[in-house]
Amino acid sequence: MSEKACGTGVQTSLNDTVFYKTQRRLALRNCGIIDPESIDEYIAMDGYKALGKVLTEMTPDGVIDEILKSGLRGRGGAGFPTGMKWKFASGNRGNVQKYVCCNADEGDPGAFMDRSVLEGDPHAVIEAMAIAAYAIGSDQGYIYVRAEYPIAVKRLQIAIEQAKKYGLLGKNIFGTDFNFDLSIRLGAGAFVCGEETALMTSIEGNRGEPRPRPPFPAIKGLFGKPTILNNVETYANIPQIILNGADWFASIGTEKSKGTKVFALGGKIKNTGLVEVPMGTTLRHIIEEIGGGIPNGKKFKAAQTGGPSGGCIPASHIDTPIDYDNLLAIGSMMGSGGLIVMDEDNCMVDIARFFLDFTVDESCGKCTPCRVGTKRLMEILDKIISGNGEMEDLDRLEELANYIKSASLCGLGQTAPNPVLSTMRYFRDEYIAHIVDKKCPAGVCKKLVRYEIDPEKCIGCGMCAKNCPASTIVRTNYTAPGHKLASMEIKQENCVKCGACMTNCKFNAITKG
Repeated sequence: MSEKACGTGVQTSLNDTVFYKTQRRLALRNCGIIDPESIDEYIAMDGYKALGKVLTEMTPDGVIDEILKSGLRGRGGAGFPTGMKWKFASGNRGNVQKYVCCNADEGDPGAFMDRSVLEGDPHAVIEAMAIAAYAIGSDQGYIYVRAEYPIAVKRLQIAIEQAKKYGLLGKNIFGTDFNFDLSIRLGAGAFVCGEETALMTSIEGNRGEPRPRPPFPAIKGLFGKPTILNNVETYANIPQIILNGADWFASIGTEKSKGTKVFALGGKIKNTGLVEVPMGTTLRHIIEEIGGGIPNGKKFKAAQTGGPSGGCIPASHIDTPIDYDNLLAIGSMMGSGGLIVMDEDNCMVDIARFFLDFTVDESCGKCTPCRVGTKRLMEILDKIISGNGEMEDLDRLEELANYIKSASLCGLGQTAPNPVLSTMRYFRDEYIAHIVDKKCPAGVCKKLVRYEIDPEKCIGCGMCAKNCPASTIVRTNYTAPGHKLASMEIKQENCVKCGACMTNCKFNAITKG
């Protein structure tokens, strides 16, 4: 419909808006377009056509070759080539029990990419898992999804029942001798169960703890059998690759990172939400064009990618094309796709502590470097934030962080120090300010914050004192020229740094430093 036909001058399509017009939606192609609880609407959008194609026109090795040629890399964090993973598990088809698993245990703070696909297009994941099962010679699949995603679980259950009713799961799919069934397993919210071996251990009914590798899951995975595990976004791309061809997919993105990537854009940004852009799109484009920039006239300071496992990208790298290799080169990582934007009011030492606090809580405790090492990192950061830090603490942080990275058993521990290392790399001056000047430049760390009243601006109204929970504000003997009442003063030794005084001052007489 045209604007003229509508009789208005506003956009008439979501794709015309600033937020959507430069996105390219592959994994999210059906989200918000079809009814996720209707298999007929999915079929109307070429759903299950790719499965029919591979079962009637392609060999299992031909499917793997197509995925390899496409250059698709795992969207769960590490970016391992999907086709390579499938190839490793493809031996002895028909002679060995194998499993296909989907990692829908999305635990990163602020991340909701997988949830959106499962809630908006569950059949895409089911179809892709069936294709993967055909490729490696499996007849059983498991979707491991967070119990905290009740809508996603419900829609997956509906989709699985519909697929079975239509003969797209079960025996002799598309009239062939291919059989594949699918079950859901619920996770209890453990972040470590996003790690592939911990996830499989959980499916087996045991406590979710990682296992040493090798052997890798493609050789010995779920129940000791060859297993492939991909995340939701990876699977969401598979049907489109089969239908449109590997060359089509490989034409999108960069030389080593093909296709698109979904990000959960949040933090200090005007437009928040899911963003899907071609690999190689710059951080500046995502923040300024799609995200609409930083609100309230603030300056962009950093962006955290990869969640607790990632690093902070400073403003000096805002023009970096986002792909797997570029992010690793600047001390961050793609991760599952969280993208948290920070402005000048964020303290980077506090940010490092925030993410480390999460990983300390989520450590399974199996290996000492992660269980103990991350707590020691936290203790050093707490020391710095409280104003008791020493310059030697910076060397201790780096040494301990690098040890944890090299010695931890699984990806959680190996990447836990990334927020600390990246903030020390790009914002070392803030660490030094906390240690040497006993000051938090952003005014975030409470024990280093100091509220002061400017006696020349204070009119002596007393609103600050009336709202002070610690009763630490008193009247002085000084009256500023032009004012009738004596000004107020904060007794620093009793101040609890709550900021109530500053909030209630209508004359901008109170500063925070």
